[in-house]
Amino acid sequence: MVQRSHDGAGPPGAARGQALLSRRRLLQGGLAGAGALALGGLLGGCGPAAGPGGSTVRYWSLFNGGDGALMERMLAEIAEQAPHLRVEPTVLAWGAPYYTKLAMASVGGRAPETGIMHLSRLAGYAPGGLLDPFDLGLLAEFGVGAEHFLPELWGRASHDGRHYAIPLDTHPLIVFYDTGTADRAGLLTSEGALRAFESPEDFVEASRELAEASGDNGVAFGHVNDDAQGWRVFFSLYSQTGAAMELPAGGPAVFDPDAALRVFTLLAEVFDGETSSNRLDYQTALAGFSSGRSGLLFCGEWELPYLRDAVPDLGVAPFPTLFEQPASYADSHSFVLPRQSDPDPERVRAAHEFVALMVRASLTWAEAGHVPAYQPVVESAAYRGLGPQTDYAASAENPALEPAAWFAGAGSDFQSDMGSVVQTALMGAGPEAAVDQLDRALSNWVARTNPTEESA
Repeated sequence: MVQRSHDGAGPPGAARGQALLSRRRLLQGGLAGAGALALGGLLGGCGPAAGPGGSTVRYWSLFNGGDGALMERMLAEIAEQAPHLRVEPTVLAWGAPYYTKLAMASVGGRAPETGIMHLSRLAGYAPGGLLDPFDLGLLAEFGVGAEHFLPELWGRASHDGRHYAIPLDTHPLIVFYDTGTADRAGLLTSEGALRAFESPEDFVEASRELAEASGDNGVAFGHVNDDAQGWRVFFSLYSQTGAAMELPAGGPAVFDPDAALRVFTLLAEVFDGETSSNRLDYQTALAGFSSGRSGLLFCGEWELPYLRDAVPDLGVAPFPTLFEQPASYADSHSFVLPRQSDPDPERVRAAHEFVALMVRASLTWAEAGHVPAYQPVVESAAYRGLGPQTDYAASAENPALEPAAWFAGAGSDFQSDMGSVVQTALMGAGPEAAVDQLDRALSNWVARTNPTEESA
């Protein structure tokens, strides 16, 4: 239910009383990524600013390439709908450089009115006072409220009773397949879709049938020296077992070693180095699949625009359910209000209006492959006619959101460490050793000091 008063969220700036970390402490603690400051320069703005008068909304994002082009279209649409808003967009380098810049701007109190943040990074920013909470009453004035989002996604955007993020999308891990190869392997239903798999063993057998049908590789998975792919696949399958993972500050880390072993063992059987390569990086996996040398690809839905052009017989589906329950790793590009030391009330109001307009315009954003978070768009006839996006839209209903921890999230060193664990399972000492490495890595991370817990 929409909160019509401002009491539920508290006014922007209510978190200002919290202890704020210094720039020095931030860098020492590694919250934003070591060494990233030197790379954190502006890449340039995009999109038009609206007409004279009205309120200015400075907007930071990390979208380049196809995503950046779609974002420019959305900004142009907003400029037509709300000419009283002067939107000043800035695009920064994705990854640690972006999050460093955002954190440093908030520490200095001179942050933009709004910016994009992966929902997985919220636990590292909201508790330390680097973000201001949204005023849900004000947001409701512009037609956006909790009832418009899936509960799990909306719930993850809160901290300590306040709401710090408005999701624009869900971007899950999914599966791409070549319908011709899958057909020759006998893996299509009578409707021409990828069939469900009955068990891990069934999928191992299917991967071998795909290899025979493609004449080369069965399943492509680019994980070597990658910052995130290993973690995404592992956490998808681990979540399918129903096992829990908790990473509380100070520890101990909670995870199920037996479930982790099941996952690593399955991955090792599929990516055996013979029927499916165990040594692909992101680009070689993508290239192998797009050239017909692999029957199936584990990847994010953000590759849909490229693969739709490159693969004539492209099929898309939610990440396959191989254990007890459906789940796939997912994150969300979300709007946040970086902390400002002296926010202008008119600009704060304009930022709320801008965010509401953007999530309501997310049908355009769906063209990039992302699943809109704003459910009225998902339920619209226009989105239902947007194929093949709707073939995997159900993935957003079973998101495996990684444990909330200050050190975790998109672009973090934590995800890179978890990727090296997967490499140990597939290219190193095997599944049992990977479980031991996972235990050590998780224990090491939860033992680290959160830089937002202290102020210099």
